[in-house]
Amino acid sequence: MAIIITEECINCGACEPECPNNAIYEGGVEWRMADGTGVTDSYTLEDGSAVSPSAENEPVSDDLYYIVPDKCTECVGFHEEPQCAAVCPVDCCVPDPEREESEEKLLARKERLHV
Repeated sequence: MAIIITEECINCGACEPECPNNAIYEGGVEWRMADGTGVTDSYTLEDGSAVSPSAENEPVSDDLYYIVPDKCTECVGFHEEPQCAAVCPVDCCVPDPEREESEEKLLARKERLHV
């Protein structure tokens, strides 16, 4: 499952530089699929929509740091545990119960993001 940042977030930003996929953004900041990935062609999101790698997409949150679920691999293939959760001082980086994903699916996403 992807990781989410809960409302307990204190906006410290400790998680952002730890993400190997650049899936974490400051609240209100638009995200791009190309940020921190090797994606150069149109990318199909989990909802079936396609995005240009350089297109700026609406922020998931305007107030708190957020994780783009289509870029999150829970650090599978990079680290033993999600690095955002490991460095979070208030334990607000938690698994998203709405988005359960197998290790195989997370590894496949890693391969798609880092061609």
